[in-house]
Amino acid sequence: MKTLPHTLTVSILSALVAVALPARSEDARSIYEKFETQKAEALAAYLEANPDAKDAAEAEAMLVGAYMDLGEGEKAAPLLRSRYDSMDKGAGANLQELIGGVIQPLFQIYGQTGQKDEARKFIEQAKADLSSHPQGAQIAQFFDGLVGQLAMPGVGDTMDISFTSLKGEEVDLSKMKGKVVLVDFWATWCGPCVAELPHVKDAYSKFHDKGFEIIGISLDQEKAALEGFIEQRDMPWPQYFDGKGWENELSNQFGIRSIPATFLVGKDGKIVATNLRGNQLEQQLSELLGEG
Repeated sequence: MKTLPHTLTVSILSALVAVALPARSEDARSIYEKFETQKAEALAAYLEANPDAKDAAEAEAMLVGAYMDLGEGEKAAPLLRSRYDSMDKGAGANLQELIGGVIQPLFQIYGQTGQKDEARKFIEQAKADLSSHPQGAQIAQFFDGLVGQLAMPGVGDTMDISFTSLKGEEVDLSKMKGKVVLVDFWATWCGPCVAELPHVKDAYSKFHDKGFEIIGISLDQEKAALEGFIEQRDMPWPQYFDGKGWENELSNQFGIRSIPATFLVGKDGKIVATNLRGNQLEQQLSELLGEG
């Protein structure tokens, strides 16, 4: 068997590496999103060209996952709805796949995109479809808990928030119209919250002078530890703290059941986006305030 000359082999490998390796200026989230986008585009093209493929269901599930990871729930919603309609809902239903893999994600997408009526209708339909299941009563109870989460604000809603911050500042979101405000429910013990902090700080540094503000709602219980963390990480924005952890009054008011939970409030006082991750926050701020 013939082999390529050593110099040609090296040249080919170098070219492949140059294509595969990201630019040094890119951060981890940018790299991840770039390749997730490529994956989503490839999967969508595959399904369009091969709608009856044996692995179409698997490819569709992968595509939904890619859209969810990219924060593009509106693209995942019709795929999830189609999967729901085609799935068994009788005694032999795969509840883990049906509820955990389809119903919950679709319900969350409806809620996060401000389609609360659609979310309620969908859950009512799911309750009816599964009413004859041997575990129908427990399923209905679980679904009722999901509907309770709709107290959480969505796109187009307003938030009534006023408090005295840790540093004694009077904060009133209703008086911040004309600004773009990130309301951030978080805690020092929350790993994903801390992981998002560099992105939040970068956004604050780039857009604060253009009218961007942050309101932190801490679910911590130890005041001294929170104050030390804020000072160490140089977080200049106001923080709400009542020491009640998951019983935090503001988190309960807005139905927060998991953190990080973030709400980007536009200049008119209405929520324009929720749960932005990584560079998504800066992208939104660029659209609302111009380039940082």
